[in-house]
Amino acid sequence: MPRDIPAYSRPDANRRVLLSTRPEGIPQAGHFTIDTAPVPEPGEGEILVRNIYLSVDPAQRGWAADVANYSEPVALGTPMRALAVGVVVASRHPEVAEGAFLYGFFGWQDYAVVTPSAILHRCTQDLPLEVFAGLCGISGVTAYLALTRLGRPTPGDTLLVSTAAGAVGSCVGQIGRSLGCRTIGLTGSDDKVARCRDTFGYDAAFNYKTADLAAAVGAAAPEGVNVYFDNTGGTILDTVLRRMAVGGRIVQCGTASVSSWSPVPTGPRNEREILTRRLIWSGFVIFDHMEAYDEACTALAALLAGGELQFATDIREGLHHAPGAIADLYDGRNEGKSLIFIGD
Repeated sequence: MPRDIPAYSRPDANRRVLLSTRPEGIPQAGHFTIDTAPVPEPGEGEILVRNIYLSVDPAQRGWAADVANYSEPVALGTPMRALAVGVVVASRHPEVAEGAFLYGFFGWQDYAVVTPSAILHRCTQDLPLEVFAGLCGISGVTAYLALTRLGRPTPGDTLLVSTAAGAVGSCVGQIGRSLGCRTIGLTGSDDKVARCRDTFGYDAAFNYKTADLAAAVGAAAPEGVNVYFDNTGGTILDTVLRRMAVGGRIVQCGTASVSSWSPVPTGPRNEREILTRRLIWSGFVIFDHMEAYDEACTALAALLAGGELQFATDIREGLHHAPGAIADLYDGRNEGKSLIFIGD
């Protein structure tokens, strides 16, 4: 069973955050409305989940868009698609018991009626409940699987990470360090640079907004970057590509710096860099690797227990924080994995 379970109530109505208008870039608070509906009843083969922690994730930007990428857009007038940690309060499925704590696609709402296909992880490890929405949620699991499966770091490699103080990036750096890498972080403020060095153990870190990025990366990695874990894309990626070592691996995990993909942005041609440096450039989407989710969660829990991994959460209390939370995330206003506690 998880530990540190907060007190939570059983309200008699279901507050829901609905996607009311379609954003053309990063969703803002005005794209959502909050309504109240009756608490739904589970049908045969379904379960009723009372959400406790709602997750705020960069992927929600794509889910709210009107163009499908790796998942269908959220329908207007329906609860915003979101991951959450909750407890089963009613079950009509033989394999899911009432009282079980789960992490899955339960949406931005107090209650969700779902089938077991919506569950990503059953929260059975001896960890604080919030950890299942962060370190053992898609942020931490993405960091572990994307780095180890696509980045394939070896001892002595130089690992460069963008958004290095974020929920994914901070884990990537620490996992890389545990695997024997020299780690360099890129982030967007001096406070986050200090956090990268002092809390997350990066060997070097830079504020990409104020540093001469090409010179800083060149000085920190004079023999080139072996693994670049990229969460931003854009001009940062253009710069780093020209500092990669021969045979380097690029893990494309996000494109946070690109405000809109319509029209498709253009920039320097990078094909020659890929060819002459013999780079491997791979995109990572967690849902292609779900068979390894439990394995990754177990490995992360062991790193946490062994003191090799620090994980920060930024928890806001109250559903009213949800509409503006994605915009805050892209503006860098969070100080760790962004969660919303709605258990009260």
